[in-house]
Amino acid sequence: MIPLRLKVDPLPTDEPIVTRLRGPHAINAGPFDAMFLGTDGDVSEFDLAGFPLRLHDAPIAAVENDVILVLPGQASAHRLIRAASPHNTFLVTERCDQLCLMCSQPPKRHHVDMFPYFREAVKLAPNDVYIGLSGGEPTLFKDGLFSFLVEAIAARPDVRFHILTNGQHFEESDVQTLASIPHDRVLWGVPLYSYVSNRHDEIVAKPGAFDRLMQSLAILARSGAAIELRTVVMRPNVADLAALARFITTRVPFISVWALMQLENIGFGRKNWDTLFFDNSPSEAFAPIAEAVDLVRARGIEALLYNFPLCTVPAEYRSLAPRTISDWKQRYLDACETCNTRDTCSGFFEWYPKNRGFVGVKPL
Repeated sequence: MIPLRLKVDPLPTDEPIVTRLRGPHAINAGPFDAMFLGTDGDVSEFDLAGFPLRLHDAPIAAVENDVILVLPGQASAHRLIRAASPHNTFLVTERCDQLCLMCSQPPKRHHVDMFPYFREAVKLAPNDVYIGLSGGEPTLFKDGLFSFLVEAIAARPDVRFHILTNGQHFEESDVQTLASIPHDRVLWGVPLYSYVSNRHDEIVAKPGAFDRLMQSLAILARSGAAIELRTVVMRPNVADLAALARFITTRVPFISVWALMQLENIGFGRKNWDTLFFDNSPSEAFAPIAEAVDLVRARGIEALLYNFPLCTVPAEYRSLAPRTISDWKQRYLDACETCNTRDTCSGFFEWYPKNRGFVGVKPL
C-alpha cells in the first residue's frame, strides 16, 4: 500500500508544523516550504526554516510538493496531501453516532481538532486539488466544519471538497450557511440504504435515523447543496434496490448522483462479510442492480457504480463504474495482469478476500 505516514527524525519543536516538501528545482519558495537539500542513503534531507528535516524511505520524486504534518517528538509525519494523487482525504474525527453494519472505520471515542492544520494544508495544496473530508462523522463538529469550508474556499477558489456525512445533524438554522457555500465547490456524500425506514435504521444501528436523514436531505436541498446519495449493496438490501430507486425518483429527485457501492472488507465490513457481501458478478445476480440503475437514469438522475471491478459488471454498465478505490488502498489480482481494462478499473481493496469474494473475476 502507499504509505500515508512518513518516517522522520523527530524535530526539536514544541508546536506541530505543516509544511510543503519542495524539490531541487522549486521556485517561489514560501515560509512554509521545506527545501530539498539532497540524499543521505535512503534519507531525503530538507531545510525547514533552519531545522534539518530528514525523511526515511521517501525519495524526492515520490513526495515532491506533498504537504505533511510533523508533530513534536514524533518519528512519523502525516501526509495530509499527496501532490501526485487524486485521492486525498482529511480525517475530521473518529467519533460517530452510528454503528453501521459494514463500517470500514469503526468509531472511536477520542477526538483531536485537526481543522487548524487542514486550513494550512489547503493553502499549500496543488492547484485544482479535490479533497475528501471524512470520519467518523464530520458534522458532529459542524461549526468547525462550516468555518473551515468558508475559510478554505475563500483562500483557495480552485479547491473542491467531497464530504461524507451520515446526514443526522443538519438543522434549519444551517440553511443560510450551506447556501453561502458555492455549490460547485462541495459535494455532500450521504448514505441511504433502504426505502424502508426500519431496515435503514437496522443497517446503521440507530433508531430514527431514516426519518432524521429525510429531514437533513430536505435541508440540504433547500440550501441548493450538491448531494451524492450513497447506497452500499448488501444482501439485506439488494432485493429492495428497485423499490429504493423509485423512492429516490419521487422523494429525493434533487440529488446530483446516486452511487451504488460495493462492500469493503475491513472494520465491521470484515466482521460481517459473510452475511453482508453480495456477489454481483454472475449476470443474473446483477439484475436487481441493473433494474435500479435503469430506473433512476430513465428519470434523469445520474447513477454510478463505485468500487465495482469492471469484470464483475455486464459490458453495457461498465461505463458507469469509474475508478473509485483510493490509490493507497487499491490492488489488483493475478488475473488482472493481462486485463485490457486495468488502467480504468477500480481493481480491488487491499484487504479484499479473494477466496470469499467475486466468482466472476477474469481478464477482459
